[in-house]
Amino acid sequence: MTVVKVILIVILIMALLYFYAIMPRKRRPEVFSRNTRYYAHRGLFDNSGPFPENSAGAFKKAVNAGYGIELDVQMSKDGVPVVIHDFTLERPAGKPGRVADYTFDELKSFSLFGSEERIPSFREVLEIVGGRVPLIIELKVERTDLSVCDAVWELLKDYRGEYCVESFNPLPLRWFRRRHPEVARGQLSDNFMSDPQFRGKHTPFMWAMQMMMANFLSRPDFIAYNHLFMGNLSRRLCRHLFGAYGAAWTIKSDADFNRAKDEFDVFIFDSYIPTISA
Repeated sequence: MTVVKVILIVILIMALLYFYAIMPRKRRPEVFSRNTRYYAHRGLFDNSGPFPENSAGAFKKAVNAGYGIELDVQMSKDGVPVVIHDFTLERPAGKPGRVADYTFDELKSFSLFGSEERIPSFREVLEIVGGRVPLIIELKVERTDLSVCDAVWELLKDYRGEYCVESFNPLPLRWFRRRHPEVARGQLSDNFMSDPQFRGKHTPFMWAMQMMMANFLSRPDFIAYNHLFMGNLSRRLCRHLFGAYGAAWTIKSDADFNRAKDEFDVFIFDSYIPTISA
């Protein structure tokens, strides 16, 4: 066998492994079957006003406006799933330490962005929404502690409303794949190597995640990608070759929407009110 043939065989094997790694599950998420295509990012919020992100007031506003809702869930020190985005409390609450360092009673005593709103539990948010609009639930998992999956499922299993789960970390998605495959799941990703906020933190692992090389673990039903980097090869292959559904984040203007509308099925927005029908 010539050297050229060996090289070609190696290239073919690597290509097949790549396609296998990024391949999503070909299934339409039920949560996307409705007319709701706009999802309010962390609720319909204004961090300088009375209803900041991931607050009860912001979720009520989104429900009243008829928007779907994207929200973030992680665990308190005493095992209560709480709705907050950051792993640390400095930005949202002006407090030291991490969310996981405090009990729920301690967390709910903190003011969100200087408002009257407090950090809500996931249970409280489900009660507020009451199935009136669909939910995209981001599972916040930094490493390998998947306790949030059990806690979230205990509340979702009797919830009467449409929802799906998503995460940057493929492990909670694999958890749902193995235990509750009926729940639609989405792989969150970003072009980490190009995004300025990740400058100086580039690793082979981050490159692999931006290329969605861990999809073989979770076999996601949809891909949620930063719309600014929608030209990413793996994202385009997931959509155009494998037919995966897509969620664009975060849309901040009608110009963003017009740019992304042909590449995604639903649109997670904040910082403006959409004026174009999705």
